[in-house]
Amino acid sequence: MITIITIKRLTTKEEAELLNQQFAAQYPWYRSGDYYYKCLEENQSNTRVTLLAYYKGELAGACHLLYYSPYSFFREQNIPEINDLNVFPEYCRNKIASKLFDELEQLASKTSEYIGLGVGLYKDYGNAQRMYTSRGYTMDGNGLIYNNIQVTPGEQVMVDDDLLLYLIKKLK
Repeated sequence: MITIITIKRLTTKEEAELLNQQFAAQYPWYRSGDYYYKCLEENQSNTRVTLLAYYKGELAGACHLLYYSPYSFFREQNIPEINDLNVFPEYCRNKIASKLFDELEQLASKTSEYIGLGVGLYKDYGNAQRMYTSRGYTMDGNGLIYNNIQVTPGEQVMVDDDLLLYLIKKLK
């Protein structure tokens, strides 16, 4: 009998290629390339953890834990960052994202008192915004960040995937 949701760490080139192929098939914005091979290298050097989620044996999504965040506040405070959560549309509403977060929070708790993440600000991120706050994530107090740089009052920035609010959670 197959467990409904299975979480596995990225460990092989074949898994990196599967991620590359599935993301290219699922998302028109994804450009096939070497991204997941770089993730594999970072997993092997323990600077990143990439978790693959399977639903009834089929790849359903992935998420990362960055031990060295590109966001300076997290990096300076040694706060690991949950990054790039993606659950394929046909698998949404099956608690896959929650299961990924459970695993990543557990991993982060071994080395840090806190964990963080960034979330986009437009409607496409609405489900993520609700999930993060329901899991106890709160704003880090640094305001809007664009391309990992704090937005200053009066500055104009593009509302796109690089305009974020960062959230933190104290781990138990």
